[in-house]
Amino acid sequence: MSTPTTSPTEERSEDRLPFVIRAMGVVERVGNALPSPFWLFWILALILGAISAVLAANGVSVVSPSDHKTVAVRNLFSGDGLAMAMSTAVENFATFPPMATIVVVIMGVAVAERTGFLAAVMKLGVSRVPASAVVFAVAFLGTVSHVASAAAYIILVPLGGLAFRAVGRSPILGIVVAYTSIASGYDASPVPTPNDTIFAGITTAAAQLVDKDVTVSPVSNWYFNIASSLLLATVITLVTRWVLAKRPDLDPDPDLDLEDLGSLHLSHRERTAVRAACFTLLGMLVVLAALVIPTGSPLRGKGGSIAESPFLDGIAFVIAVLFGVTGIVYGLRTGALKGLGDTPRLMADGIKQMAPVLVLFFAIAQFLAYFDWTHIGDVLSVKSADLLDQANVPAPIIFLMVLALLSVVNVLVTSGSAMWSIAAPVLVPTLMLLSVPPETTQALFRIADSGSTAITPMSPYFVMALGFLQRYRKSAGIGTLASYTLPLAIAMTITWTALFFLWWAIGLPLGPGAPVR
Repeated sequence: MSTPTTSPTEERSEDRLPFVIRAMGVVERVGNALPSPFWLFWILALILGAISAVLAANGVSVVSPSDHKTVAVRNLFSGDGLAMAMSTAVENFATFPPMATIVVVIMGVAVAERTGFLAAVMKLGVSRVPASAVVFAVAFLGTVSHVASAAAYIILVPLGGLAFRAVGRSPILGIVVAYTSIASGYDASPVPTPNDTIFAGITTAAAQLVDKDVTVSPVSNWYFNIASSLLLATVITLVTRWVLAKRPDLDPDPDLDLEDLGSLHLSHRERTAVRAACFTLLGMLVVLAALVIPTGSPLRGKGGSIAESPFLDGIAFVIAVLFGVTGIVYGLRTGALKGLGDTPRLMADGIKQMAPVLVLFFAIAQFLAYFDWTHIGDVLSVKSADLLDQANVPAPIIFLMVLALLSVVNVLVTSGSAMWSIAAPVLVPTLMLLSVPPETTQALFRIADSGSTAITPMSPYFVMALGFLQRYRKSAGIGTLASYTLPLAIAMTITWTALFFLWWAIGLPLGPGAPVR
């Protein structure tokens, strides 16, 4: 990507938000100095070992509130620590909660994505709405698009520009709306996504530091996510209409050939294939409901419970099957699949795409195992909970402190799984000891993990979105995109936080089986 020259438009943006633009530069320089997440966790493991050696030498211990036994810090650099690290490395990786779950989900989603079904649905979603509703349609689709994981950026961001252009609005505004809805609404999907399985697995591992029987489901925040996606799409619509649409610098370069940038058109074959796939999906959902709804269903738990049931235990497999079958139907109808024999290849391609995440999981799994073995998490959790309890800090203030901390970290560590793996082992147990369910702490993390993502140049998708923006304005730079996304990101974070507090105050369940509070 060529380095853009500074334009009068960008200079106006920088004059308008000089501090923000300078701050973005600082964030980029600091973030670039950080090692890759894989090495970051090994560095953290060494730091953990050094801290454990000091604490163990000083006999630091706490009384576990779960069984009232004394728990002392153990030295990771001791002979026992070395033996543990050596003997459990493979087991730590194999039993890491998100591992198998994310692989299963990705195999199904990959079929839907690589046959073109997800892209076709997104094109239909933004091409059949009136001009007055295009902002909401693109914004809401941005929250739904997370089922495609990182592919959401590649598919929807350019489609946002095309959709706005098709109704006579600025394609630059379409790029901004699409990118911000994905980035700053990344954890608010109304449809269960691969990220839900990753976060639930990490939260489960952290919660079991306090209670070995706790299991957090991938749909534990589902109700909250549905409401969040609708709220965020509404906020994006209003801020775009009242703020961004009034900016004078929304016209693309005058010498641009817009016809070379693609279209939203679907062929007759693609449209009929989408129809067939959607009818198939509807049929599967009806069958699934018929199997789950009866009180005596074998997919329910004891006493007809949904909260602890084979259905929720197998929700990752259900998601994979729904996406996989619809993708197969679409692919067979369009010719993207020559036969069912092509399906395993697409599944394998999806797993290949996840290879960097699986490599990162190996480092994360070892770090979490070391953290658990040293009992530093127990000490931090108990001491922090005691301190907050004695100080009589109200729960809303604690929640705001958690949100502020995670939001700052998210600017530099933009990988959600990496950030949650670092924070969850401390935050989840600490808040559990203050009677806050792990599902609630995870919901807080979702807000912080999403809000600042649209404005940080540390995100690789920020650079990707900038590339799409430069198709319409070659002179656009980091400051240009940040100045567009900032009002949206701020408004989304504030309103999303307000929704969380309202949800918590009323005592609504965050998802199926999730405690009220």
